[in-house]
Amino acid sequence: MTEHYFSNSPETAHERAQFTFELKGKKFIFNTDSHVFSKNTIDFGSRVLIDAFDDSELPEGALLDVGCGYGPMGLSLAYSTGRFVEMVDVNERALGLAKENAAANGIEQVDIHVSSIYEVTNQESYAGIVSNPPIRAGKQVVHGILEGAYPLLKEGGSLTVVIQKKQGAPSAQKKMAEVFGNCEIVTKEKGYLILRSVKEA
Repeated sequence: MTEHYFSNSPETAHERAQFTFELKGKKFIFNTDSHVFSKNTIDFGSRVLIDAFDDSELPEGALLDVGCGYGPMGLSLAYSTGRFVEMVDVNERALGLAKENAAANGIEQVDIHVSSIYEVTNQESYAGIVSNPPIRAGKQVVHGILEGAYPLLKEGGSLTVVIQKKQGAPSAQKKMAEVFGNCEIVTKEKGYLILRSVKEA
């Protein structure tokens, strides 16, 4: 069986690595391993989303990072916003690394745990949900992330995702507009689109 970065318990041999990367003005240390998404550097899509994310108009409350991997989005947004961030993924190896990376970078206001999309969430509602969805897991999973966000968001809260144009951004944009009644392209860079929908009152 081929294992993917969205496998629950990868059994592939470990190939641990470490690198530093500046996000939101802080130099982060990231520990990574085989069988996690974008092992050798922060992937471009996540970087574009992190740069584009602005919480200034969001209500008070926590953020949720769906498919957090080893933690670059959730940890950098916890640092830059000062908000509590819940971080979920199906890949237990990635989650172990995310916990290590939170400790290594002194980020304490996080809750990192296993969940298949929104199966296990520990807050009643969120001010914002972010995701770099696992495109290779298929459209059903990606659209599950987009649809499932709506009931979990506070009024005025937003869902922000990054998707490549050639990997389904137009269909994601359409789905978000359907679910939320709005969808804005926040930024476009090298074929990556940052899409944001707001839960209106």
